[in-house]
Amino acid sequence: MNGGETESPGGGVRAFVALGMSDEIIDAAARLIGEIQQVAGADSMRWTRRARLHLTLRFLGDDADRDRLARLKTGLAEIAAACAPFHIEGRGAGAFPNLARPRVFWIGLAGASLSELAARVEAAAVSAGFAPDPRGFTAHLTIGRLRDGRRAASSLRAAIASAAAREFGAAIADSLILYRSRGGANGPQYVELARFPFAS
Repeated sequence: MNGGETESPGGGVRAFVALGMSDEIIDAAARLIGEIQQVAGADSMRWTRRARLHLTLRFLGDDADRDRLARLKTGLAEIAAACAPFHIEGRGAGAFPNLARPRVFWIGLAGASLSELAARVEAAAVSAGFAPDPRGFTAHLTIGRLRDGRRAASSLRAAIASAAAREFGAAIADSLILYRSRGGANGPQYVELARFPFAS
């Protein structure tokens, strides 16, 4: 853990395991966000800032304690040492749970090794003492969320639907990153706690 980092009263932090994205995918995501804002406005949405665009492999909860994180780091190092870098493509856009009643808007990500890598990270997290994730894994970049109590305008849904077949570029996954998330005046800040490069 980084020196000087404050923890919750229970001794834990909000943390997650992720893959970084290429400038190509981030730039394409930013362009889509800009297009949607022009067409549908921005008042009802909380848009994801460029620096926060990443692929979450495993959210670890709001109270990840030091001991479980230490055990998880060992597991992530083993996974990374056995994994070669691989390509990821940004492809398509949509919403959770669906476009009819959207809450979260996303860009899709595809890679031959993504599901296998996510399964290995999930197994490492459970082995380290984290509860199993009941939601399963869906590879995506979250680009925006509806503000509490707001409804998505038809223009917003249409703008996302129009990007359903769009290509957003490619990236090379070459390391696992363990992040801590902490609140800030301008939204959450992501602090890198550890990075595990893949085998070359």
